[in-house]
Amino acid sequence: MKSFFNTAAAVAVAATGATSISAQDLTIAIVNNGHMINMQKVAEAYTADTGVNLNWVSLEEGVLREQVTSDTATGGGQYDIINIGMQEAPIWGAAGWIEPLNFGADYDVDDMLPAMRNGLSHDGTLYAAPFYGESSMVMYRKDLTDAAGVVVRDNDTWANVKGAAMAMHDPDNGVYGACLRGKPGWGDNMAFVTTMVNSFGGAWFDADMRPALNSAAWNEAINFYVDLLGNYGPPGSEGNSFNEILALYNEGKCGMWIDATIAASFLTVDGVAYAQSPNAGNPVGANWLWAWAMAVPTGSPNSEAAHAFIEWATSKAYIQAVANHPDFGWGSVPTGTRASTYAYPEFQAVAGFAAAEMAAIESAAPAATDMKPYVGVQFAAIPEFPEVGSAVAQEIAAALSGAKTVEEALAASQAAATAIMAEAGYF
Repeated sequence: MKSFFNTAAAVAVAATGATSISAQDLTIAIVNNGHMINMQKVAEAYTADTGVNLNWVSLEEGVLREQVTSDTATGGGQYDIINIGMQEAPIWGAAGWIEPLNFGADYDVDDMLPAMRNGLSHDGTLYAAPFYGESSMVMYRKDLTDAAGVVVRDNDTWANVKGAAMAMHDPDNGVYGACLRGKPGWGDNMAFVTTMVNSFGGAWFDADMRPALNSAAWNEAINFYVDLLGNYGPPGSEGNSFNEILALYNEGKCGMWIDATIAASFLTVDGVAYAQSPNAGNPVGANWLWAWAMAVPTGSPNSEAAHAFIEWATSKAYIQAVANHPDFGWGSVPTGTRASTYAYPEFQAVAGFAAAEMAAIESAAPAATDMKPYVGVQFAAIPEFPEVGSAVAQEIAAALSGAKTVEEALAASQAAATAIMAEAGYF
């Protein structure tokens, strides 16, 4: 195989021992999602307290993955800290691309949710610290479902989901029944699509790790996806991923959205309710598991300062710093990483989504099974998956746009995936 491998905030900084770091610069590559953007403002106190200057490179998700992968794999040294996730962390850690993370007792690594800690570790060693974690769930406009006389249930059938989307769909008044990811990328459209396929009983690979994209389950799932978005989604869905749909939802244009639980932190429209992800008979893998985490590329000349910053930025003290920040508060703290976050009464009072989010995270099933012979829910934890997933993502987007039939897209997907896996030496 290939070898891919604030006052309160200042107190919080001091609590981690970061004041020992001498003045220097850190360049940090982050995804352009809300919690990461907020961190830039919260971390001003860190710079004031430590003298460490933070240079932020904020990138769209797909671009971030490409640039970080290329730079880290080649030892380019462009970044001191990088945002990666569960697909990369164990593989890159095993390959020696990123450094192990060892923090002080005050960090309380045991407070980290087991799903997040395990997913970012290799052989028990943590290689990336979760800044926020997520699963996926249904976020729907209960005011609209009530008006339409339909109900969205936990773990609902896809047929009922389509019925609810149909009932809420009112394009003449700017409301679309279902908003779902369509923008191509292994972590964009394929994050959602894979969970749908899983729920239909499909998988990326068979027991011999041969691509299984020509299966009946994939055909049924993708036809359903194209039909659902084609009839009840917004125009141009093939260009929409998380940030685009978040904007649409907060403009009141979406009846329902099945996506990352973390989105609930940023929903400002009224009437939102939550349900566990739907499935078509197979609940295993119907909701994903992910963390946007922070890691240190091996060989960074600023390794000590980078480790210290990550220790602060993913700590209990950081959660308090966000909660106490005049621009944010408890409703803006990053979630999905620490059990202690969910125990704060102040958080519970503002996070109506908390119980649904935790239920989704706890029910996510990344372990290999007879049906899915690889680790990962919305991805496969193998080095070749980003290449495979990206190739298939383009084909699924083509089917969604109407440029190809579903059958044509899946045939091309199977061929591309087979070529990649064969070249990698799987068969």
